[in-house]
Amino acid sequence: SLRKHEKTHTGEKNEKCLVCGKCFTLKSNLVQHQRRHTGERPYQCPECGIRFMHSGELKRHQMRHKEEKPYQCGECVKSFVTRKELQVHQRVHTGEKPFKCGECGQCFSQKQHLGRHQRVHTGEKPYSCVECEKCFGTKGGLWNHHKTHTGEKPYQCNECGRFYCTSSALRSHVKIHTGEKNYKCLDCGRTFAQSGSFRNHSRIHTGEKPYKCLECGECFAQSSALRMHTRHHTGEWPYKCAECEKSFHCKSNLKMHQKVH
Repeated sequence: SLRKHEKTHTGEKNEKCLVCGKCFTLKSNLVQHQRRHTGERPYQCPECGIRFMHSGELKRHQMRHKEEKPYQCGECVKSFVTRKELQVHQRVHTGEKPFKCGECGQCFSQKQHLGRHQRVHTGEKPYSCVECEKCFGTKGGLWNHHKTHTGEKPYQCNECGRFYCTSSALRSHVKIHTGEKNYKCLDCGRTFAQSGSFRNHSRIHTGEKPYKCLECGECFAQSSALRMHTRHHTGEWPYKCAECEKSFHCKSNLKMHQKVH
């Protein structure tokens, strides 16, 4: 409309985000911006099920399905559009991690992974759930959390029919059917289906403990071990028995307790 167009000349920004205070000229721009806080991804790819915040992101993504992928990984079956993408992917197999955290020394294969990790040290959690106000350090964490409210499990296994909240969870599950284990430990020869399991296993040989407690300085090989340890400082007991309402620091302790009932 003419009124909307005139705002581009006047610089008028009356549309304000109530979460962060950022202002916008158009209501539609505010709506798009708010998805950064809510994690809403209304645009879904019909090919692979990945969701996006903006229609433009979906269109660019869909072009990737149509593009030729001439660069194939010699270690696994994955192919890529550019040589650069292949080189980044190959770090999964080589273990190369050129991006190092200045706080704890942990290394990462990609720069954006380092950026996400650094929020562990800064405590920054910019993504907030509008349902329960819980905050997250990554968009993906918020998006996955949203599904606990909606119960949404859009990713289905073609082999057994099970549904999953995320595409990565489905991919991990599918390897149970295919028996695919692309990640091999050069120290002991053991193979793994997931890169995360491979990395955790490798620390048995290296003794690496990259996850440090900011309260007492104790270090851990796995982030999950650090999370459980931190609960001793915070007093958090998130796993509650439905029978007797007794609470536990970790899920495994709850499962052991439930056998009593």
